[in-house]
Amino acid sequence: MFKKIVIANRGEVALRIQHAASELGIKTVALYSSADSNLMHVKLADEAICIGNAPVIDSYLNSAAILTAAKNTKADAIHPGYGFFAEKATFARQVASEGLIFVGPDPETIAVMRNKVAAINLMQQFGLSCIPGSNAVLTDDAQFNLQLAKDLGYPVVIKAAFGGGGRAVHIVHTESNLLRLIELTQQEAKSTFGSADVYMEKYLHDVRHIEVQIFGDKYGNVVHFGDRDCSTQRWNKKIIEEALAPGITTAQREQICNQCVAMAKKINYRGAGTFEFLYKDGNFHFIEMNTRIQVGHTVTEMITELDLVKDQIKIAAGEPLSYQQSDIVFNGHAIQCRIYAEDPRSFVPSYGKINAYYAPGGPGVRVDSHIYDGYVIPSNYDTLIAKIIVHGDTREHAINRMSSALEELVIKGVTTNKTIHQAILNDADFKAGNFLTNYLEKRLGPKR
Repeated sequence: MFKKIVIANRGEVALRIQHAASELGIKTVALYSSADSNLMHVKLADEAICIGNAPVIDSYLNSAAILTAAKNTKADAIHPGYGFFAEKATFARQVASEGLIFVGPDPETIAVMRNKVAAINLMQQFGLSCIPGSNAVLTDDAQFNLQLAKDLGYPVVIKAAFGGGGRAVHIVHTESNLLRLIELTQQEAKSTFGSADVYMEKYLHDVRHIEVQIFGDKYGNVVHFGDRDCSTQRWNKKIIEEALAPGITTAQREQICNQCVAMAKKINYRGAGTFEFLYKDGNFHFIEMNTRIQVGHTVTEMITELDLVKDQIKIAAGEPLSYQQSDIVFNGHAIQCRIYAEDPRSFVPSYGKINAYYAPGGPGVRVDSHIYDGYVIPSNYDTLIAKIIVHGDTREHAINRMSSALEELVIKGVTTNKTIHQAILNDADFKAGNFLTNYLEKRLGPKR
């Protein structure tokens, strides 16, 4: 097992990694920007090093500073969390070249799966159903792009090949907007992800977003942890996740989860990974694979009573999976609500000092958060400040427990999206499981 790990991230995920490492007896090194010296994991880590100024390019995306800090503190491994360097194959290679362990898949696996076009082509070869599309990066051939969209049938969607988080994604309803939106998506992809590569897919209406969590070790063992539903989104950004996904039959779940295990074995997958699908009319259509631990891993932990982050670290250290598929049992239902510091309707970020904070508690309630009374939310980063997770015997029980937890949650000094969650949980369609990826957009109206 590692003796010391560098946490190359910030916020609630950095604190989550710190907790897991501490329970394994591993010392931690917190890396932080000049705007983040007040982070909780920085206060709790065995060592803390400022790696640059607030802009992410100067700090959390400064590979030289991160690697130098890891070497100077004589760390064994670097945990990237999610976001930043979590799915950067070049960084994973740099870590390995310095004699350190990257807590994640092999660089070659990341490189293939991070490129959504390559991942889609690979999954098609292995027999997974994918959405009809370009199956290649779009070129500047306007006539080809126009004909492709016509053949697919409008609406189509343009996506960044190296995208994520719902960014650099545009739905095109008419031919007159196609070329303009391709160019716009390319510009956004370049500025956000460093690559202007985009691709086209048929846009599917009335779908749900389902993901399957898998783990693999270096000895060829792979298991799945069931599915999650992340259909409750605000313009492609998930805000509520559930496990197991409501409305999916046991037979459907077993089939898609077993397919994901088979795919992971074929690519010799190691570490935590998530296959993502659009679900429509009883069919799962592969859209991407995330080669990291995800924000929604908490609901899977709640229904399996497993610590996925600890297991992720163990796998990176070379240990085999400590359980087989038959050992993984799903109990009850879990829901996660992501609390953002933002206006609940316009989603404009709300930065500043938290004057009061009270976290909910009680049986079956968990809070993953890095905030505290007096914490100042910087204006440089994502506004996710807490994840409220509950477990119940049934979905109805979990919804009621979450409603109580949100009522108990107190965050003053900044505006949050708490009221949106409360409205969703009280909605008859949500309670009945009648919701799709456009559910929240229909409630709130067009994006402001």
